[in-house]
Amino acid sequence: MTEDRFHLTGKEILEKDFKTSMRGYNQEEVDEYLDLVIQDYEQYEQMIKDLKEENDRLKKNRSISKDPVQPERRETRSMKSGNQVNYDILKRLSNLEKEVFGSREYQDDQE
Repeated sequence: MTEDRFHLTGKEILEKDFKTSMRGYNQEEVDEYLDLVIQDYEQYEQMIKDLKEENDRLKKNRSISKDPVQPERRETRSMKSGNQVNYDILKRLSNLEKEVFGSREYQDDQE
């Protein structure tokens, strides 16, 4: 990615000297306006710097996780394996019930 370069910096705007002529602009008015331009320019530079830092941080976080869909895949796998575990538990429980209740029915028939 190429580094963006502005044509002017806040300092360059501040230090700009305009030639004066007999029928020129009011120098104080121009200076006041340029002061506002400098303030805005510096705010924009700070915003761009902050956004670039945030962008770099987000890129770094994304590269750490490598696959942004991966957590969803883990959840799906655990749900599938959880379902398998539930099925196994139900199957064992059913077999135990058959053993316990089947034995009682057998005992009830014997008496």
